[in-house]
This record gives sequence, C-alpha cells and structure tokens, in this order.
Amino acid sequence: MNRRDILKYGALSIAAATTLVGCKEEAKPASKGATTSTSAGVTAPLVPAKGPRVVVVGGGWSGLAVAKYTKKFAPNADVVLVEKRSEFVSCPVSNLYIVGGIDLEFLTHDYLQAARENNYEFFNATAIGVDKANKTLHTSEGDIAYDHLVLAPGIDYDYSHWGVDLATERRLRSEYPAGFIPGSEHLTLKTKLEDFEGGNFILTCPSGNYRCLPAPYERACLIADYFKKNDIKGKVILLDENADITIKKKGFHSAFDEMYKDYIEYVPGAKINSIDLDKKVVNAGEMEDDYKFEDAAFYPHIRAGKLIEVCGVAKPDGQREGNIDPFTYEVIGEKNIYVTGDARPMGYSKSGNTSNSEGHYVGKLIAERINGKGDIKWKSPLTVCYSAVSLQPEHAISVRAEYKYEGRKLAGFTNVDMNNEWRGKVGLNNGKALHEWAKGMFRDMFN
Repeated sequence: MNRRDILKYGALSIAAATTLVGCKEEAKPASKGATTSTSAGVTAPLVPAKGPRVVVVGGGWSGLAVAKYTKKFAPNADVVLVEKRSEFVSCPVSNLYIVGGIDLEFLTHDYLQAARENNYEFFNATAIGVDKANKTLHTSEGDIAYDHLVLAPGIDYDYSHWGVDLATERRLRSEYPAGFIPGSEHLTLKTKLEDFEGGNFILTCPSGNYRCLPAPYERACLIADYFKKNDIKGKVILLDENADITIKKKGFHSAFDEMYKDYIEYVPGAKINSIDLDKKVVNAGEMEDDYKFEDAAFYPHIRAGKLIEVCGVAKPDGQREGNIDPFTYEVIGEKNIYVTGDARPMGYSKSGNTSNSEGHYVGKLIAERINGKGDIKWKSPLTVCYSAVSLQPEHAISVRAEYKYEGRKLAGFTNVDMNNEWRGKVGLNNGKALHEWAKGMFRDMFN
C-alpha cells in the first residue's frame, strides 16, 4: 500500500468518526454549568500544565490558527488542540480533487506535524461536553481542565428546511452527501463522477450564510467541464434557493453562458419542496417543477457544529451559532470561553481564509490576556477566495475583502477587490494563484 492509499483509507476513517459523533439526531442544550458527559472524573492522559492551559476544540482552519498563534504570542501557555480526526483533510480546494485536478495528498495534512512545529499538544479525542462551573472539558478520552476554552467545531447539516423524514435524511447523508464536510463525502462525490454515464446530475445551493458561498457554483462549472472534456452526455442542474448567484455573479454567469451552455441548467429561486429518492425526482420552486436525476449531491442548510448547542453556548434560534461578543469572540456571560470559525454568528464568509485570519486574531487576543496586557484592538477577518471555472487549462475568478462595523452592527464589506475575469491571461494567473494560496495557507497551519 503506497502513501496515497494510506491517506485515502485514513480519510474514510475520518468520515466514519464524523458520522458517529457530529450527526447525533437529538443534541440537547446543556444548562449553565452542567456536566454533559459520562467521562466526569476520568482525567485525560496529558502532562500537567506548567502554565495557563488553553484548550482548542476543532482542528479546522480556525482551530489550527488559534492553537499556533496563542502559543506563538504566549510561549508560557500550555496549548492543547483537541480533534476527533487523526488527520486533516481540507474542504477548501476540494472541488478540484473531485474532478481530478489535485490528488488527496494535496488536501491531507498531519496534525502531529502542526503540533511539533508549533510547540503545542495534539490530543486525538472527541469533545462531548463542558463543565463551565469547574472549567473542565469532557472528551471521549477523559477530562481536561482549562483556563481558556476555544470551540471551533465547524458546521453540521440541517435538513429540516426540506421537511424530509429521518429515513430520507439518512439516505441523503449516505447516498447523496453534500460534500461540504471533508473526508468520505468528497471520496463519494469523486466516485459518483467517475461512475457517471450520462443524464442529469443535480446540485443544490442553500440560502443563508452557508459554508463557502461560491463553492456550489464553482462545483457546477468543474463538473460541467469534466463532462465536456470526457464527452459525457450529462447536464448539471443547479437548484439554487437564492434569487441569483450569491457572489462573483458576473464571472460565474459568463462561464455558465459561454463555456457550459449545453452542460449547466441554472435554476434560481428553487427552494426544494420534496425529494423522492426512489423515483429520483426533486420538486422545487414556486411553480413546483419536477427535476429528474440520475445522480446528485444535495447541499442542505447548515448550522453550527452541534457541540456549540451541547455545551450550552448557542444562540437559541437561527443556525444555533455561538452567542458571542463579535469583537472578542468570547461567549456572552461565560468568561474565557470563545467560539471561532464557521460556528460563529457574524455574517462573515464561512470560508477557510476567513476562519484562519480569525484564528490569528483570537490566538493573539488570548495570548495578550494571558500576558496581562488586556484586549487588543479588533482586526477584521480577511476573506480571500479563488474559484476555478475550468480545469484544463485552469481558469479562476477571485475576491479579496475585509469587513466593517457601524457601532456594534456589521455593515458589510470594505476594501473589496473582486476579479470576475476568467478569460485569457488574467484567468490563468488566478488559476495559478489558487494553488499558491492553498499551499501558503497549509504552510501557515502546519509549519
């Protein structure tokens, strides 16, 4: 078995853990100060802390950055990254993997390397609750006392907006996964394309602030490109719950019209009314149109990772994201507990670069609190996002933006640099920049 095979089977184990832990059907919010696990009293096998202990839950783009930069700016801190997966697989740039543009090895990275390089502890366990009164995180491998706790569990899917029963939801998760939680979902989607012989391939795009706004449109382009290059008599039907493309609209529309007119059917305002998986028919939109399919990847609404709700730090409505101060990321009413990344409620892009830049800021904020210097000046997250619209040659469009506030209210983007031009040299340069950006981000997290 070569290294790539090992990585592939490792990714399958990641998905198994996600299914078992991240998709519980009835997560109950914990009351304040409650102990929410059966591991209470069993101490995690960690060396006793020599300084203030910072526990970061979630080894995604945000959690990795928080762990690294807390330790960098507060070397005396004892930083522990708690993550249920044994290896990291990236969701950003995974659309390229699905159509064969990159291999799994490019997306897969070593948590132990990140911990060694940045002098913190990687603890391979599943967080299952928190005792806020006693400042203790409960995990599948025992309890960890903390001085600061960062919760960065990412997202879970929310199928309730489609009104499907539990049996249908389980089939959707298993047979037609969304492909926006990394690991087995991406392997499944890649296999679907490799086995696809023709017909309609349905993709869906939810409304609201879902993970990676341009990704469903990028995926539609790349799958259409795959069909076109491999002479597959197939069509991508993109059922978009939004009234129009949510970001990089001009670039994606021009790609749909000029390159994939015969391969993409874009349907805006197509909220799903019903799904019949046996007949392979989706009913969507105000006109209640039926769309038949041979295969599909159904992307539902999202919510914050259920750990936020289990730990009793979630907002009571919406996507049940962390109830936090937008400038310190600290849970309101809970000192020294923070929520970052895609589980935070602010209207920032739920994307890799955004989460990583938040991690830089929150890591430094916690470090300066440990150093006794108080809070630092708020710094906007940075959203940098490249979207490929074709593979060979690889053309891409891009956006770079920050955020601004009016008082305590988020007022939208600032310092925006939008590049919707995918044609010619500009598009090719964006394609090259996509790969260099990804490599740079991986270096930031793992080196």
